[in-house]
Amino acid sequence: MVTEPSVYSSTMGRNDNNCGSWRDGDDPKTDVHADKKMGSFNPGTLCNSPDICNLPDDIALQLESAFLGDNAVNADDGVNRSHRGKSCEDDEEGHLVYHIGLVMKERYEVLCTLGAGAFGKVVECIDRDKGEHVAVKIVRNIECFREVARSEIAVLEEINRLDDDNRFACVRMLDWFEHEGHICIVFELLGLSTFEFLRQNEFLPFSVEEIRHMAFQIFKAVCFLHRNKLTHTDLKPENILFVCSDYDLEYNDKTNCAVRKLRRLDVKVVDFGTATFDHEHHESLVSTRHYRAPEVILDLGWNQSCDVWSLGCVLMEFYLGRSLFMTHDSKEHLAMMEKVLGPIPPHLLKQTRKQHYVHNERLNWAEKSSSDDYIRKHCKPLKLYMQRKTEDERQLFDLLSCMLEYDVYRRLTLEEALWHPFFSPLRMQNQQRS
Repeated sequence: MVTEPSVYSSTMGRNDNNCGSWRDGDDPKTDVHADKKMGSFNPGTLCNSPDICNLPDDIALQLESAFLGDNAVNADDGVNRSHRGKSCEDDEEGHLVYHIGLVMKERYEVLCTLGAGAFGKVVECIDRDKGEHVAVKIVRNIECFREVARSEIAVLEEINRLDDDNRFACVRMLDWFEHEGHICIVFELLGLSTFEFLRQNEFLPFSVEEIRHMAFQIFKAVCFLHRNKLTHTDLKPENILFVCSDYDLEYNDKTNCAVRKLRRLDVKVVDFGTATFDHEHHESLVSTRHYRAPEVILDLGWNQSCDVWSLGCVLMEFYLGRSLFMTHDSKEHLAMMEKVLGPIPPHLLKQTRKQHYVHNERLNWAEKSSSDDYIRKHCKPLKLYMQRKTEDERQLFDLLSCMLEYDVYRRLTLEEALWHPFFSPLRMQNQQRS
């Protein structure tokens, strides 16, 4: 067995290089994120601080999820001893200047840096009171980011209250506090993200059986959120973490080399920085590009079903080992959807506020262009992605086709998805145990 020190591509784990770097910011999956919601703390605009408005556009406009997912920088910069900035404790970008051995709240001793991003830095700490390792996100001392952190804390406190016996696979917030003007959120320490495991395993796809076990947990967790009138809005492989990412090396006939085989498939959903309650203001733009639902791109308004679309894209990425929609352009994204799923229904195109995407009630797309060549090369009808014609795969693709449905009124809910035949083996196992 290989014990995999954990890493949080989004937040809270350890890296196999002893707290090494996160995913590079220029990764093809990086994209401008949703406008950040303020939750119940500030119904106004997010960028109301001169400090944040003067930040570079890629930070000020992105305001990535509070778990730092996409705008990663090298964690080697984590222990920065420069004392420039707004105070003797902050650097010029509002990050806390800390050192290994720093004790916060007279309790959490910093062991190493796990990563850094737009919102701040994440460190591994030892909780001196309990003798346990935890992850602490130290938010930048800029009011905009502090407001977002308060919003996330409110969501996490509600999740803890509603799931006090920890039945659903949502990351647990253990504590939060302020240190020298920085909001710090304490989380349980988990393993690798599903994306990071794929990356370290040469993007070898997960098996259908592995997908079934992971999806069942993820669906139950997000269904729990939906029942409690909460939409995650940023579901992606980076925000789904293994509880433990220890693995064995096994020989693989396809690759003719040893590959990593997980010993456990327990996962948790993380990153509630953009989570939105049904009664709250819904920003027009949510989700990371590759997992963004068509109604969001078309500015038709969105609800909890945007999470269902995102999870359909996530499962396809687990199955393929790569993103289904590899693009950074909205119109090209819609054209890719049409290649995979068929034409967008005319009634949706008629309703869109983005009428520059439409011509004669069809997607305004130039065929026989270089972009069209790219789409033909990288996209094909959904069922043609099926690699083997087993019953399990047929059920998986039937489930996916119901999740990747353009019309939100026809799209499967996660409550319904949990009763899909694809999950019958797991439901039977659960019944036998009970």
